Amino acid sequence: MNFGSIMTAMVTPFTESGDIDYTATRNLINHLLANGTDALVVAGTTGESPTLTNEEKVELFKFTVQTVAGRAPVIAGTGSNSTRESIDLTIQAEEAGVDGIMLVVPYYNKPCQDGLYQHFKTIAQTTTLPVMLYNIPGRSALNMLPETIIRLADVPNITSVKEASGDLDAVASIIEHTGDDFFVYTGDDSSTLPVLAIGGTGVVSVSAHIIGNEMQEMIHQFRSGNTKQAAAIHRRLLPIMKAMFAAPNPSPTKAALNLTGVPVGGVRLPMIALSDEEVASLKNVLELDDRAAVGF
Repeated sequence: MNFGSIMTAMVTPFTESGDIDYTATRNLINHLLANGTDALVVAGTTGESPTLTNEEKVELFKFTVQTVAGRAPVIAGTGSNSTRESIDLTIQAEEAGVDGIMLVVPYYNKPCQDGLYQHFKTIAQTTTLPVMLYNIPGRSALNMLPETIIRLADVPNITSVKEASGDLDAVASIIEHTGDDFFVYTGDDSSTLPVLAIGGTGVVSVSAHIIGNEMQEMIHQFRSGNTKQAAAIHRRLLPIMKAMFAAPNPSPTKAALNLTGVPVGGVRLPMIALSDEEVASLKNVLELDDRAAVGF
């Protein structure tokens, strides 16, 4: 299943007391769908999944599905470093009505490549939903090799990968050795255009919270053959993309949303809010001293 060009890894809005803010979540969902988002990833890294209980995740899945009401695919982050726990959450996510599952490489316990294969295959076999693999060695302390991803692509409902290793050679190898029905997304916003250029499908984005329409325009120009224009947009967007990761994600993204009139609250510990100096730097990148919001 192709989930579109831009899948936004949605932040989880919180109230001042630290609970999930469902009113803000509804407003955020509608904002994203109106501003360049083709599909939503819920309870992923950007959604602060390590701080959410499984009960909170299931309620968030249900609420998002109800709010989206068929306007876009909803992808549930159900991966963990426990195969059994991931299976249980995947089953509950399917019952909640989501359209797909995203499974992160198991963190901390560092299985071998065959262990990764068995982990993902076992979870995929418990659901009828399409599964997106998620390779992010910077957070999981383990890199899933292209050979393992290519092998997993033969599992019927493993249909895509979010590749956030930053290795374009690995991305090219995956694209080259999988079929047209396997979709390769980058997990790095600044790699969106390079990955498209080597045959990738799109991006699972953080920056799309702020510049979704601009990113869609870049992709449209590239696919229309206007590569020079696409490259110019890419260069203009890079400072904002970099700003979203100037501090640990999602603190900059939540700050940017709050600054641009889309309230989402703060972050849960162990994440912390941006410092005053970091907020000032972010405002400068977003040009908020001169304009109400980003745009070109």
